[in-house]
Amino acid sequence: MNTHLLWATAAIAVSVTAKQCTNFTVPVCVSARNAIFDIPTLQGNADATTFAQNLTSIRGNFTEEALVDYATIADTYNISVKFCKPDQENGTNPTVQVLTHGLGFDKTYWDLPFNDFNYSYTDVAVDHYGFCTLSIDRLGEGNSSKADPLNVLQAPAEMSVLYELTSMLRNGTLPNVPHAFTKIVHVGHSFGSLLSYLLVRMHPTASDGLVLTGFSQNGTYLPATVASWDVKLARLNQPFRFGNISYSAVSSALSMLRAPEFDLPQIRSGLAKYNITAGELQQVFQTTDLANFIAGEELPRAADLPSGYLTWTDAGSNQFAFLLPNYFDPAILQFAESSKFPFTLGELLTIGSEAPMAPDFKGPVQIITG
Repeated sequence: MNTHLLWATAAIAVSVTAKQCTNFTVPVCVSARNAIFDIPTLQGNADATTFAQNLTSIRGNFTEEALVDYATIADTYNISVKFCKPDQENGTNPTVQVLTHGLGFDKTYWDLPFNDFNYSYTDVAVDHYGFCTLSIDRLGEGNSSKADPLNVLQAPAEMSVLYELTSMLRNGTLPNVPHAFTKIVHVGHSFGSLLSYLLVRMHPTASDGLVLTGFSQNGTYLPATVASWDVKLARLNQPFRFGNISYSAVSSALSMLRAPEFDLPQIRSGLAKYNITAGELQQVFQTTDLANFIAGEELPRAADLPSGYLTWTDAGSNQFAFLLPNYFDPAILQFAESSKFPFTLGELLTIGSEAPMAPDFKGPVQIITG
């Protein structure tokens, strides 16, 4: 594989004023050879911990131990996408970047609304460099169709989605995008990078270049990452967003904690009794899974997800995996934790310990490990 800085192959930047974006849903026919795993249904957070212990154990390969067979997944799913293009078209043959997020995120990862979109990758790619972008909610995430988190939501099926969307871009058949792109670059983050990599391994001519962030062909770090997450059932960790908890019941129980800085008179008196400050109490709520428990209280419920959807436990786990100390705005950690998305049993079981070789792909590659 020819590996060098992909940006060196980009056209000279153009001056544009603003991006034009459209959100829509695309029916995608998925065909993939998925694994069939024999894992009991997780009943609670203790079962999630047991699964993580088995997955990260050095005593054997839990994926192989749980594997019982393979089956072809053939079905149609709705995939939520966001297509952006420059306000001023960059010639008649623009390059489109296909953006695939990693575990724990949705497509807003690429166009983050935090701090007035100051961290938006899409803004830079489109407005500053004149690329078109197609960001996707991976199958099972965000506004895309949900599916069996063990035996459907796996790397092969999600790579199939990526291939089909890429083919539509190449053939000019993607709804709402009346253009056949001859230059397509795939940009991924973490698990999204793995899917982009697997795409060119299976279909070497599907992409004209790769940008792989949060990616390494050395997978020895994976057990430590999963262990640091202290995985929980998503429906129990953020029940307002991913479970079926009663709004009225929890709202009543938590009503005393809604004042600014948690500084109600009755709380102040209680804290004084135990020599705990209001600021310390706020830290408890912001940095533990108590914050997740009330996350999304005022938002529409995303889904009543089955127990095979998992998440990391709290802001500390989030920081350990994704944010380098002293190099991030603390406020973005709270934002990222409250708006995180789950990942699945099947994804963790098929993420693999290392990426296989892709010798037939001849395009440029940029890898950012970190």
